[in-house]
Amino acid sequence: MVRVKVTSSIEDIIESGLTGSLIFKKPNVLTPEHIPPRLPHREEKLRELTLAFRDVVEDPGGTSVRVVIFGPTGTGKTVTTKSFGYAFKEKLKVRGIKLEYVHVNCHRQRTLYLLTMEVASSLKLPIPTRGLSSQEVFKVIHDYLEKRNMYLVITLDEFDYFINTSSQEDIYFLVRLYDEFSSVVRRVSYIFILRDLVTVSALDKSVKDHIMRNVIKFEPYRAFELNDILNDRVRDAFQPNVVPDETITFISDIYGYDKGGTGNARLAIETLELAGKIAELRNSPLVLIEHAKEANSKINQEAGEILDSITNLELHPLLLLKALLNLNNRFRIDTVSMGKLEQEYAGICSEIGEEPRRHTQVYEYVRRMKLMGIINTKQSGKGTRGRTTLVSLNVPVTPQLENLINRILRMRLDNREESD
Repeated sequence: MVRVKVTSSIEDIIESGLTGSLIFKKPNVLTPEHIPPRLPHREEKLRELTLAFRDVVEDPGGTSVRVVIFGPTGTGKTVTTKSFGYAFKEKLKVRGIKLEYVHVNCHRQRTLYLLTMEVASSLKLPIPTRGLSSQEVFKVIHDYLEKRNMYLVITLDEFDYFINTSSQEDIYFLVRLYDEFSSVVRRVSYIFILRDLVTVSALDKSVKDHIMRNVIKFEPYRAFELNDILNDRVRDAFQPNVVPDETITFISDIYGYDKGGTGNARLAIETLELAGKIAELRNSPLVLIEHAKEANSKINQEAGEILDSITNLELHPLLLLKALLNLNNRFRIDTVSMGKLEQEYAGICSEIGEEPRRHTQVYEYVRRMKLMGIINTKQSGKGTRGRTTLVSLNVPVTPQLENLINRILRMRLDNREESD
């Protein structure tokens, strides 16, 4: 009898995709533009910003505040400044002070003219697209503020790009605005966001001293901090109980700075979002670690480097990876104890006639592979008798990975036989 494969119509496929998601509740919560109601582990930075801008409340117009925020990508600089700016505006409104907050990305608006036009557009000022210089546009903005007895906080995000692409004159004008305008009331204040302070150190001293009055450093996130951030996003973005704790822990450990990751919350959230999409595509009711691993391998640029690192491993580290794969496949588990791993490794060594290395050497192999980003380790917690090291792969177990490890292993074994 000939079997006829029944396939869904195009309309049915599209209809099922448009029907409410079983995984996501509010996916926009996972986008970079989303401003969450809470900022776990950035409360202190909000306090520092508030103290820096307190003069705007206590002595409006008495000074032009300048704050420099710096730190690696994904450490919460943008979301913290936006949260502060919008909340600060509302708090001042209650106190009878009119203030506007404008956030400008200097990667997109790299010239003084584009920057000033962006500010004018945010304030809904009708500026002609031609005919006015950057300085003249800023004068229009300042006159607008004067007329309405209003104040303005401008955040210049990725200010590194503006410094690197603009003339010293334009930087000087922007930073030392009130050297240009003979205004007694200082209505414009700034927040400068940079990745590091190297670009600022190359500026003229008079400009640099003007910028570096209040400096706030953002450190990379640690694993437990990322765990709190991801839990917040899961609560708002996903349907109840579809993202297990172990999936959140896995992503947090991958990116946690204290675990050897970059401390980048933005990438951690992107990985969580993609893991959810992969689970939905696979018709899985849960967002599992395997989905997070697959997402990580697509998002994390280091994943490709990890596969390259595997090809350079010596025989016994490869045998340990083979043992880890065997345990993953046999028991359908992502994390194994060091004892089980060594036991499986010893069994493989026995099969191929290779003397297994002692525990201290095996532990050193594991430590090195962790530093290379190939595997992850953590100490066992509650529910485990005694304390042991738990080992897991940082990349998804795929046929491609298994084929790669088997192929490199054959090469190492062939080389061993030839040398014998």
